[in-house]
Order: sequence, then structure tokens, then C-alpha cells
Amino acid sequence: MRSYSPDLTPPWKRSKPALEIPADPDLVVEEVSTGFCGAVIRCEAGTVTLDDRFGKHRVFPLEPRGFLLEGQVVTLVRPAPMAPSRPSRTASGSIAVPGARARVARAGRIYVEGRHDAELVERVWGDDLRIEGVVVEYLEGIDDLPAIVADFAPGPDARLGVLVDHLVDGSKESRLAASVTDPHVLVVGHPYIDVWEAVKPSSVGIPAWPRVPRGQDWKTGVCRALGWPENTGAAWQHILSRVTSYKDLEPALLGRVEELIDFVTLSD
Repeated sequence: MRSYSPDLTPPWKRSKPALEIPADPDLVVEEVSTGFCGAVIRCEAGTVTLDDRFGKHRVFPLEPRGFLLEGQVVTLVRPAPMAPSRPSRTASGSIAVPGARARVARAGRIYVEGRHDAELVERVWGDDLRIEGVVVEYLEGIDDLPAIVADFAPGPDARLGVLVDHLVDGSKESRLAASVTDPHVLVVGHPYIDVWEAVKPSSVGIPAWPRVPRGQDWKTGVCRALGWPENTGAAWQHILSRVTSYKDLEPALLGRVEELIDFVTLSD
């Protein structure tokens, strides 16, 4: 049987437990035995490396009561490993699903007018579309929209959504949209001449999108008015690079894309 030996040291002479402090980067401490003062630059198993104001590095063991922090004796401990951070929401504002696998593509589709439209939709809604299994394709114009719809052969399990530029009363686009009456097709659009305008001017760093006189190529006219090189491909890449989330887009586009995604996935 083990014998018990009481601690007969008077209470006022006993060492108080030192506060344990994680050796986080940039924490400034002083090593008690040498007086070396520096910021933590690295903490490994059993040691901590300090960097003083002259750029000198010293490695010290992580011993109990081995450091001073603002004049108080502390015990440095290795920081807990940080969990990898994940965005809580996607670029579209939906709740992110970490580790979610892309769904097998649906029979349904979303068609947009051009490549720039497709790239913008991918930039903001790409994560959502992959989870839902929705493929976005671009048409290079909608002059043959009725034939395109007929060729797709929409049905209850193969819904088709179409996003149209400049869908305003009296426009050619509005007449083409009205010619599609299939219940398994939804044609919606935004009021902008081109999807460039659906990006908020403030996100691009301009006061407003310029007005381009009729008869001029709109994109070239925008570049000219803004003093950009008349390279519409490069201009679009600049615009697209300024889009990081739905907050950079106008509500008139946001609502229409969300409407199309809901329509195409309705068969579930």
C-alpha cells in the first residue's frame, strides 16, 4: 500500500499554477531565464521560436512557467490546430454544402444567349447548378428560338429555361419569347441591352454604364466611352473578374436566374 506524504510547504511559499497561453503567431513574450523578448513565429512539438526586434531568432523549450507575458509568468502551449475554413454560403447566397458531390446532369437545361451570359451565371450560380445537376448552354442568339425549343423536345422530366437579353415590351426578343407556348418551357429575361449591364457599375468601378448611340456596336461603344481599349473580350474578362457574388449583380438578373433554376428543377 502506497504511503501518503503530505505537502508541508506553507501555502504562501507554494508556486501558483501559471496561466496557459497558446503560442499563437505574433504573440510577444519574454523567456524568463535569458530575458530574450520576441514575437512567436513558429511553434512545433515541444519548442517555440521567437523573433526579436533586431530579426534574431531563438528557439526555446515549452517548459512550465517559462515565459513572461506583460510581466506575468505564463506557460506557453502549442496552439490547437485550426479547422479549415469553409464558406458558409455560395456566391449566389445559398447555404454552402461542403463536400457535396455534383449531381448527374438532368435532362432539363437552361439556355442563355451568349458565352458572356453563361460565364456570368457560372461565376455566381455554379456551385448551386452542380448540386442540382443543371447544365447551362449558350445559343449565340435567339433568332431561331422556336426551332431551338422544338429541337430540344421539352417535357415534364426535361424542362427548358431560357434567359433572354433585352426582354422589354415591343422588342424583337419579346416577340420571340411570346412565340414559345410550351408549358414545359419558361422564357424570362432582363431589361439590359447586354448582360454586361447586369453587373453593378459600382462593382466595376464606374459611375454608370454609358449610353451608346443606336447603330453602334454596344460593347465597342462602351469600351470607347469608358476609355478602355476596344477589345471587348478583354473588357469582359475585366468585368467578370469584379464579380465575386450575387451582391455584384442587379436584382433584375438575380430574380430571373433563380426563377429558371426553380423551374428546371421542379420535376422533383
